[in-house]
Amino acid sequence: MKIRQVNVSRTACEINAAVEEAVNAIVRGYDRVARPLGIGVRSSNYDDVNFSFEGGAGDRLRKAHYDKSLRLLWKAEQHASQTGFRDCSADELLLMQLADGALHKAEKTELKRVRSDEYKTLLNKSYTPKQKQAIVNILSTIAHGEAYAWMVSADLLGHVKSTGGRSAMTMQVLEEAKHFVVLRELLQAFDCEIPRMNIWEYITLENVLRQSGLEKFFGMNVLVEGLALSIFGTMASFPGLEVLRMFHLDESRHTALPHNYFHDFPMSTWEQYNPLAATQRLLLLLPAIPFLLRLEGDFAVLGIDLFDFAGSVLRKVLHLSERVGFRLPLPEGLILRQLNAVFNLYCSLTRKNHRFKDFMAAEATVGEAELAVERTVFQLLEGTHERPGSGRAKRAVKPRARGRSNGVSAGESADVASPIAARAELH
Repeated sequence: MKIRQVNVSRTACEINAAVEEAVNAIVRGYDRVARPLGIGVRSSNYDDVNFSFEGGAGDRLRKAHYDKSLRLLWKAEQHASQTGFRDCSADELLLMQLADGALHKAEKTELKRVRSDEYKTLLNKSYTPKQKQAIVNILSTIAHGEAYAWMVSADLLGHVKSTGGRSAMTMQVLEEAKHFVVLRELLQAFDCEIPRMNIWEYITLENVLRQSGLEKFFGMNVLVEGLALSIFGTMASFPGLEVLRMFHLDESRHTALPHNYFHDFPMSTWEQYNPLAATQRLLLLLPAIPFLLRLEGDFAVLGIDLFDFAGSVLRKVLHLSERVGFRLPLPEGLILRQLNAVFNLYCSLTRKNHRFKDFMAAEATVGEAELAVERTVFQLLEGTHERPGSGRAKRAVKPRARGRSNGVSAGESADVASPIAARAELH
């Protein structure tokens, strides 16, 4: 894989880093003094500096309970076939059929697992040390976010209604735990320094954790999971990172959960349009801008224009927010236009010969399968469904035409926006 680095302003990157370091020193210093008093920014027990929860990794306990629980996870389709459950994968069904005939044949179909030393050899062959560190810097932000997603989803379990709602939330708790422990080991295989949380991410995640009730759905399932979905969709095509496609599928379910939940338990008009709540949502979103700016150099090393990625993410997150019912104090299109203007101003000050660009029209996700998943999540193509008690089904929604309001010309949908896949040549 040949990666073409993006030319960005080294000075701008250094300034962003210096600003982040200064704010980090102020906020962390305040936390050290204020937290024992029950105030401050931090309210979680996650230790991002040591990349674990307070109390350490606890690998013995994890192996004794988490790993064992997954090994012993049973499928109703196999053990209670008389029920209506269909929860076995195609591979599991095939193994069941083979096992009926001869167990040794089933064993032959098992895939070989790549050993740790072979994986590290692949990484060293595919990337320079600078590229490996850039990958770790980007994915570690998601790994830290998964730790908070684990806590937030566990808290939401006490707020959602119905057996189905709690079952769905329970599986998200399980998947967030899986994401954190798997990403943690994946990043450690790179043999690079795993950085602490970007301070802007720290502020955002702590604020998400403090949100009340189902407002956590906006902070976590819409904003944070929307960002994670885009990063997985962008980087799953990189050598050695193919497992991120599985994470991408999980995140697609997580981002869709609020929409499906509110389909059964709709938000009231006040909950959607409450000016205070709408303002808090926007304030929760804004730190994402300096958070992404801090990663500009790392994205550039991997041949990705940070602003193409940011435009793609923000377009999707704002669209998902509107679709779910989490209204913001300003129209979606206006926010996107203003952010696009800010991005172009930044680039005109830091990049030579920059010409105005509609960053909100970019598509960061790479791969037809990943794009198809996201088309469903963001309701670019939606099948017929019926609300309980409506008495009739809604007609299928066509891909919505987007005009200047969000950067895609009329008649186009986001799935045909200009891709950034040209950043690399695959061999």
